[in-house]
Amino acid sequence: MKSYLAVLGTPGAWRFLAPAFVARLPYAMLQLGILLLVHWSTGSYGAAGIASAAAAVAQALIGPQTGRLADRYGQAKVLVPQVLAHAAALGGLLALAAAHAPGALLVAVSALAGGSMPQVGSMVRTRWAHVLGGSEGSAKLGTAFALESITDELTFTVAPVLLVALSTGFSPVWALLAALVMVVAGTLAFAAVRRGAPEPMPVRVRSRRGVLRLRGVAVLAAAFVALGTVFGSLQVGITSSTAALGQAGAAGPVYATFSGASLIGGALYGLVRWRAGAAHRLAAAVGLLSAATVALTSAGSVPVLYGTAALAGFVIAPAVITGYTLVEQLVPTEVRTEAFTWLNGAIGLGIATGAAVAGQLVDRFGTGFAFLVPPVTTGLAALLVLAFLRRLAPAGGAVRARELVSAS
Repeated sequence: MKSYLAVLGTPGAWRFLAPAFVARLPYAMLQLGILLLVHWSTGSYGAAGIASAAAAVAQALIGPQTGRLADRYGQAKVLVPQVLAHAAALGGLLALAAAHAPGALLVAVSALAGGSMPQVGSMVRTRWAHVLGGSEGSAKLGTAFALESITDELTFTVAPVLLVALSTGFSPVWALLAALVMVVAGTLAFAAVRRGAPEPMPVRVRSRRGVLRLRGVAVLAAAFVALGTVFGSLQVGITSSTAALGQAGAAGPVYATFSGASLIGGALYGLVRWRAGAAHRLAAAVGLLSAATVALTSAGSVPVLYGTAALAGFVIAPAVITGYTLVEQLVPTEVRTEAFTWLNGAIGLGIATGAAVAGQLVDRFGTGFAFLVPPVTTGLAALLVLAFLRRLAPAGGAVRARELVSAS
């Protein structure tokens, strides 16, 4: 606990952490909110699913480009126009949904809303890396990333509850309108705080694939897609399984157990001073996650679902934290935000993919088949990490990566 208090006691940290938390809640509301909104407007789950997926894919592809701009020109210069564009896109989506516009138009505007979502979470991690980047502070950076993982879990636990409460009490339009107010207020307040924000670094990566070309980043992004499939497939698997067991109302508490266990796992992981290298820890964590999620396939009752979901949740946070720690060690300072945003986008893409694949498996073969997705995807990810352990070795990685970065 002292290590967390030491990190939170960093001078000026709360000035950017508080508005960032407000801005990040809507990030966790957007996909589900669009799903509820488009279904409310059109009556079609098909159109709603496509619209939600379009938002996730657009966010995964466009987010890293905004991260690149933030590295080059500064966070505030990117966040202010970005959040205004997001407000216009999401506001337009709400107006079109209220007018019961055609589903195709709602899908297109949903993609705009997803692509313009401010990447505040990545920028907070960049600030931590900037503030704690010295030799003494680097020991605290793993704890700071664990704190960010806890914050992510907290937002993804609180945000859906808030979203569903507003949607059922009023309508999905009002729920996403509340999200719109929070993201605008939180992002503008965060952008106004310059404490901890790194100076702009006008550089470019000498590669057509940008930061993904840098040593180990593509491997980490692929692994994070696999981690995202765990979240997406569990949402479908838990919902369908509890309904099939005649206890549909247990879906929320079971998934909350998964999130709560992830929060605890991340918190405990951040307290340990690890001797093993980050690359080996990542391989072990992802492999353990694959083994842990196998237990979900045998969950034939709600109590067993609680236990297996908790086991999977406890293991997934350490894998996410280690991935962020590794990418910070591998990439040059000049492109940190873009690298963090690639990992964020990869998780979002994995969530959409996992939900889509799990949904198809449930429709074709039955509820339990949704739980086949996590052990397969994370097992493949563990093998991938093991195969590229040398590329994930931080020693000299940033130096070699810097060779691909030049002043623009």
